[in-house]
Amino acid sequence: MDQVAEFTDERQKAWCVHCGRRLTGVEHSRDHVPSKSLLLKPYPDNLPVVPVCRSCNTGFAPDEEYLLAFLGSVLAGSTDPEKQVHGNAARVLTRNPSLRARIESARSELQTSSGEKRIIWKPEVERIDRVLLKNARGHAIFEIGEPMLEPPAYVRSAPLEALTVEQRAGFEGIDFGPGWPEVGSRMTSRMLTRQDLANGWVVVQEGLYRYAVMQTSAILVKAVLFGYLATEILWEP
Repeated sequence: MDQVAEFTDERQKAWCVHCGRRLTGVEHSRDHVPSKSLLLKPYPDNLPVVPVCRSCNTGFAPDEEYLLAFLGSVLAGSTDPEKQVHGNAARVLTRNPSLRARIESARSELQTSSGEKRIIWKPEVERIDRVLLKNARGHAIFEIGEPMLEPPAYVRSAPLEALTVEQRAGFEGIDFGPGWPEVGSRMTSRMLTRQDLANGWVVVQEGLYRYAVMQTSAILVKAVLFGYLATEILWEP
């Protein structure tokens, strides 16, 4: 990824974007958005990072592992580490047998009217939503300099393949509206230079993670994980 400079108000970064605590005087770190576990080595240069308190940074780890292992299992059709396409998912499932068993218990088979067997996976939606929200907050502060401390209007996710043609077109379309993000923000720079942008999407790693941040009267963050899971997080004014 390119290094994109920004000139937004630095005072907006004085708080942890997850819990709202002032970072002055508390142990803090730089958090990757998206979570590096969702990517593969060699990692792209200049991955987005945002300052957060250390307790929040480490607190998301169990849910991030769950999301990674669950998505990996869905795409592989199995919780078997040796069948995983994503190496990080294989490592999590290998070292965490209790998590593997938990995901396996959410797996069932459905026989269609034509006699075809289909695998159905029941996700732990709250755990997935926490990771999606965590990354969305990071994208918002990184791209437009806005700390989204309030709860969003919604967090939504669904497989791309489950969307209708109209829904897919609406999701893929990126509408920045008639205005521009804050002058000096990374998203404004991207819109002017097209750095790392593909049809409005910021491509972090091809086929693994892309996102878009739109600031109109509301703030909408979209992302696609593993080329499979479509996600939307909306904050209304």
